Amino acid sequence: MQVFTNASLKPYHTFSIDISCDVLVIIESVEDLIQVYQDAAWEDLPKLMIGKGSNLLFTEHYSGVVIVNRIMGKRVSEEADAWNIHVNAGEDWPSIVEWSIEQGYAGLENLALIPGCAGSAPIQNIGAYGKEFKDFCQYVDVLTLDTFESKRLTPEQCRFGYRDSVFKHELYKKVVITGVGLSLDKDWVPCINYGSLQTIPSDELSPKRIYQEICRVRMAKLPDPEEQGNAGSFFKNPLISKAHFDKLKTDFPDIVGYDSGEQVKVAAGWLIDHCDLKGFQVGGAMVHPNQALVLVNVNHASAKDIVQLAATVREKVRVQYQVELEHEVRFMGSTTETYLSELVG
Repeated sequence: MQVFTNASLKPYHTFSIDISCDVLVIIESVEDLIQVYQDAAWEDLPKLMIGKGSNLLFTEHYSGVVIVNRIMGKRVSEEADAWNIHVNAGEDWPSIVEWSIEQGYAGLENLALIPGCAGSAPIQNIGAYGKEFKDFCQYVDVLTLDTFESKRLTPEQCRFGYRDSVFKHELYKKVVITGVGLSLDKDWVPCINYGSLQTIPSDELSPKRIYQEICRVRMAKLPDPEEQGNAGSFFKNPLISKAHFDKLKTDFPDIVGYDSGEQVKVAAGWLIDHCDLKGFQVGGAMVHPNQALVLVNVNHASAKDIVQLAATVREKVRVQYQVELEHEVRFMGSTTETYLSELVG
């Protein structure tokens, strides 16, 4: 375990904004994690667990303890019809997907290059190209913060939804995810209903081919956080009524949406793009010129720059389409999570 005081968070979140915290602790085991929560010196300080910091915007100095999860390790067991993979929470998710494909464990290819750690995946119920984390989840291991007992939650107990889970609600700040269990069917069925995956010839279909195509598309469209700080998709794709979508379709025939039960999921990137916001800049923050769903740190952006840019995007979309965008990125204030609506109204 490593401990730093008055530490810069710039290397620990992908927006790379120079912001600080009272205490930074890097943990490598569940025992380290328990020690942090039981340390009398930090007893009254708020605590924040992060992995790669890939879905997080610190809006100001964090007056508490930031815990960086580096609990590593994975193991595989085999059943007649499935591969079961246990992944500790600190493992890098894109690396896990790449490794699984290389090992011949098919299924995760649609979730290629989604940034973050394995422990963050259940919180957001990460998803892309027609697949979500819940589709493979066998269990989620957590440490309960009232008794410091380890528990294993079923997928049903996790209450997964669209970019949502119980970890954002009833279990928020009550548990820390320490590991996840994935079950990958040996009877692989490709999911190629989205984007350029539909153009892959049938005789070329394989987990590796799908993985390569998704990586190609993502690397072409999404900026590398090492070069331009960002947190990937900033806004969720909003769900609206079919009646609302039909009206928008009349006014904007090219609008992109997908049926989602009794509602329609609208492509937030399309909405932002067609507000002519690509390349729009506030201070050092900019809407990416190639991918409107991504806000980037192009010139030493402050947290205020990002917040103001996000607010502008949200308002322009609301005015033009009567659609309220909700940010997928978590906003962290001085002691607790906050929201764009609380910061700018």
